[in-house]
Amino acid sequence: MGLPPTGPNIVSFPGLRPPAQIGFDRHELTRILDLYGRMVAAGEWRDYAMDFDKDCATFAAFRRTAEVPQMRLEKRPALRGRQGMWTLFGEQGQVLKRGHELAGVLAPLERRLVKVVDA
Repeated sequence: MGLPPTGPNIVSFPGLRPPAQIGFDRHELTRILDLYGRMVAAGEWRDYAMDFDKDCATFAAFRRTAEVPQMRLEKRPALRGRQGMWTLFGEQGQVLKRGHELAGVLAPLERRLVKVVDA
């Protein structure tokens, strides 16, 4: 009998399934929502959306509900070994920052927040 055949890159572990979706852990979500709260207090953002699927987790912040997101943050663990699993996208979809650490990727938004609060 034995185990069912698997593909060349697939290893089967009984009782262990890969995650059905990617998500943010507590520390990451706290960091993201802290920034969101400060941007709301500064009058920059009014709404947010989160999306989770099997490849990535996405957080998007909006100036107004019916608009395109002003900022989109993606977590793609498959890119961990390459350019980093975190990507920050701008309003037109351009990549603003990529990296391995969340704090470094959020740095452009933190600098922008300081400018908005000081103005």
